[in-house]
Amino acid sequence: MKSPVDLKAVVAIATTGVLLAACVTPTTQSFVRVENSRVDSSYIAVGADFSKYDRLSAEDMGIFFPTNRAPSEADQQRARDLFREAFMAQLTDYEVVRNGKGPTTLQVQASLIDFTNAAPEDAMSVGREMRDFAKPGSIIFMMELKDSMSGAVLARAGDSANIPAFSTSPDALTDWDAVEAAAQRWARMFREFLDQNLKQ
Repeated sequence: MKSPVDLKAVVAIATTGVLLAACVTPTTQSFVRVENSRVDSSYIAVGADFSKYDRLSAEDMGIFFPTNRAPSEADQQRARDLFREAFMAQLTDYEVVRNGKGPTTLQVQASLIDFTNAAPEDAMSVGREMRDFAKPGSIIFMMELKDSMSGAVLARAGDSANIPAFSTSPDALTDWDAVEAAAQRWARMFREFLDQNLKQ
């Protein structure tokens, strides 16, 4: 189940499909895996130039759970709030707009994918780009950065979370301190990436 986030805040990535008209010739992007990355998997598009961007467009965060295994709406909202607060606390030096476009605007989007209790077939419920990251038995935070005008993907990263699964029953409680710590860790890493690449 995917629940959109009403967020000014969480700078994030979620995958989106590209629709091609019948007369358009599709092109394939090439990516280079970033070695020694602090995250589990990180890819940068060949020729990506982040130095021209001076603002960020915050897209809605996606949250994915296996079918019939989602936590309550209240818990999902609490998770969104924790991520929003963590990311906005790290992005005070950046201009963040909501759903904006422009030649110097970097579109960023995030997804939290909780497949702790997922079956192999649950991977088909997420986009093709997510399937390489979202493995049954894991919680993944995925980020995607795109040029806001062309929609070209410039970078994509996924990182597993060493946190308990979200509670789906009254018998199990979510460790919210661990969720908050994970959100803060990812927010710090994202800010460090921006500092290294946008402030050139």
